Amino acid sequence: MDKNSEIIKTEIIRVLNENGKIRGTELAKRVIEKVGNEKIVYREISALVEAGEIDKKVHSRSHIEYELINLSESVNSQLKNLHKEVEMIYEEISNFEKMVKEEKFSFHERLRSIIHQIHIIQSTDGIMKLLSYYPAFRKDQMYSQITRKINDCWESIMNSIMHQEEGDFLNEVLANLRIAQIDSKNVN
Repeated sequence: MDKNSEIIKTEIIRVLNENGKIRGTELAKRVIEKVGNEKIVYREISALVEAGEIDKKVHSRSHIEYELINLSESVNSQLKNLHKEVEMIYEEISNFEKMVKEEKFSFHERLRSIIHQIHIIQSTDGIMKLLSYYPAFRKDQMYSQITRKINDCWESIMNSIMHQEEGDFLNEVLANLRIAQIDSKNVN
């Protein structure tokens, strides 16, 4: 699932959680101010309506209102999707460790894989930090499960780095992570 899509959906639900019922144009305007463009925001609103997470009431063509159907169910369903993603990431990390033992990967292949895994976990961890500002997400039992699984992923990545043959593998990982950050700033 696209990370931007998840962020937009989370923002839509946050706005609805704060306001209860809200006109469609006002909802879209407030979400667009924070994330996304008009087309994507309206697409995600429609997807949430189709998924049954928000209710759409049409009073007239120019007066459409949206509201959350059940906040706790909506929060839980979003966290379940995120939990599935984290489980897949954890499996990918575990499979990587097995594949490294079975097939002799080159230094650069291992380095690229580890950096890729770190970026994925950083992104997911960032989403969880954003969600931590909303009590509805923090109170859900899935929140702590996801946080623990993310910590397991970090631990697994660190164990993988520590068990590499090269003594300077961690230094190479850190150097390449810094380069990636510098490069992305120059591109923008």
